[in-house]
Amino acid sequence: MSTAVRLSQVQFERIAKALADPRRFALLETIAGSDHYPCSRLQDHCPVGKATISHHFKELIRAGLVESERDGQRVNYIVRRDVLAAYSATLQARLIPTQLAPAPEA
Repeated sequence: MSTAVRLSQVQFERIAKALADPRRFALLETIAGSDHYPCSRLQDHCPVGKATISHHFKELIRAGLVESERDGQRVNYIVRRDVLAAYSATLQARLIPTQLAPAPEA
Protein backbone atom coordinates (compact mmCIF):
# COMPACT_ATOMS: atom_id res chain seq x y z
CA MET A 1 0.00 0.00 0.00
CA SER A 2 1.51 3.35 -1.01
CA THR A 3 0.75 6.57 0.75
CA ALA A 4 0.69 9.80 -1.19
CA VAL A 5 3.37 12.29 -0.26
CA ARG A 6 2.18 15.76 0.69
CA LEU A 7 4.69 18.55 0.31
CA SER A 8 4.88 21.47 2.68
CA GLN A 9 5.41 24.91 1.17
CA VAL A 10 9.01 24.85 2.47
CA GLN A 11 9.75 21.50 0.83
CA PHE A 12 8.11 22.60 -2.42
CA GLU A 13 10.38 25.67 -2.48
CA ARG A 14 13.48 23.60 -1.60
CA ILE A 15 12.74 21.24 -4.49
CA ALA A 16 12.20 24.13 -6.90
CA LYS A 17 15.49 25.70 -5.82
CA ALA A 18 17.35 22.39 -6.06
CA LEU A 19 16.03 21.70 -9.56
CA ALA A 20 16.78 25.24 -10.74
CA ASP A 21 20.51 24.53 -10.63
CA PRO A 22 21.53 22.94 -13.96
CA ARG A 23 24.25 20.77 -12.41
CA ARG A 24 21.91 19.38 -9.73
CA PHE A 25 19.27 18.72 -12.36
CA ALA A 26 21.85 16.87 -14.48
CA LEU A 27 22.97 14.81 -11.48
CA LEU A 28 19.37 13.89 -10.69
CA GLU A 29 18.84 12.94 -14.32
CA THR A 30 21.97 10.77 -14.22
CA ILE A 31 20.92 8.77 -11.18
CA ALA A 32 17.24 8.56 -12.11
CA GLY A 33 17.99 5.85 -14.66
CA SER A 34 18.70 3.24 -11.99
CA ASP A 35 17.31 2.10 -8.67
CA HIS A 36 20.60 2.52 -6.77
CA TYR A 37 23.35 4.67 -8.25
CA PRO A 38 26.84 4.26 -6.77
CA CYS A 39 28.44 7.53 -5.68
CA SER A 40 31.77 6.33 -7.09
CA ARG A 41 30.36 6.35 -10.65
CA LEU A 42 29.28 9.98 -10.45
CA GLN A 43 32.74 11.38 -11.08
CA ASP A 44 32.76 9.59 -14.44
CA HIS A 45 29.70 11.61 -15.49
CA CYS A 46 30.41 14.94 -13.83
CA PRO A 47 33.47 17.10 -14.61
CA VAL A 48 33.75 18.47 -11.07
CA GLY A 49 35.40 17.27 -7.88
CA LYS A 50 34.02 15.12 -5.10
CA ALA A 51 33.39 18.10 -2.83
CA THR A 52 31.21 19.80 -5.46
CA ILE A 53 29.27 16.60 -6.13
CA SER A 54 28.82 16.17 -2.38
CA HIS A 55 27.51 19.73 -2.04
CA HIS A 56 24.95 19.23 -4.81
CA PHE A 57 23.76 15.93 -3.34
CA LYS A 58 23.41 17.55 0.07
CA GLU A 59 20.95 19.98 -1.50
CA LEU A 60 19.08 17.20 -3.34
CA ILE A 61 18.84 15.20 -0.10
CA ARG A 62 17.76 18.29 1.88
CA ALA A 63 15.00 18.87 -0.67
CA GLY A 64 13.89 15.25 -0.20
CA LEU A 65 14.48 14.27 -3.83
CA VAL A 66 17.29 11.83 -3.11
CA GLU A 67 18.32 9.59 -0.27
CA SER A 68 21.63 7.88 0.33
CA GLU A 69 22.14 4.30 1.37
CA ARG A 70 25.35 2.76 2.71
CA ASP A 71 26.54 -0.56 1.32
CA GLY A 72 29.68 -1.32 3.30
CA GLN A 73 32.14 1.42 2.37
CA ARG A 74 30.12 2.48 -0.66
CA VAL A 75 27.27 4.97 -0.83
CA ASN A 76 24.41 4.60 -3.27
CA TYR A 77 21.98 7.35 -4.19
CA ILE A 78 18.29 6.65 -4.71
CA VAL A 79 15.79 9.00 -6.34
CA ARG A 80 12.67 9.51 -4.22
CA ARG A 81 10.20 9.01 -7.05
CA ASP A 82 7.26 9.53 -4.70
CA VAL A 83 8.53 13.00 -3.76
CA LEU A 84 9.28 13.82 -7.40
CA ALA A 85 5.73 12.77 -8.34
CA ALA A 86 4.26 14.87 -5.51
CA TYR A 87 6.29 17.88 -6.65
CA SER A 88 5.14 17.42 -10.23
CA ALA A 89 1.49 17.10 -9.17
CA THR A 90 1.73 20.14 -6.89
CA LEU A 91 3.41 22.21 -9.59
CA GLN A 92 0.75 21.23 -12.09
CA ALA A 93 -2.07 21.99 -9.65
CA ARG A 94 -0.61 25.42 -8.90
CA LEU A 95 0.00 26.36 -12.54
CA ILE A 96 -2.96 24.76 -14.28
CA PRO A 97 -6.22 25.50 -12.48
CA THR A 98 -8.80 22.73 -12.67
CA GLN A 99 -11.41 25.10 -13.98
CA LEU A 100 -10.22 28.04 -16.00
CA ALA A 101 -12.08 31.27 -15.34
CA PRO A 102 -13.39 33.06 -18.41
CA ALA A 103 -11.14 35.81 -19.75
CA PRO A 104 -12.26 39.31 -18.78
CA GLU A 105 -13.96 41.22 -21.57
CA ALA A 106 -12.08 44.22 -22.91
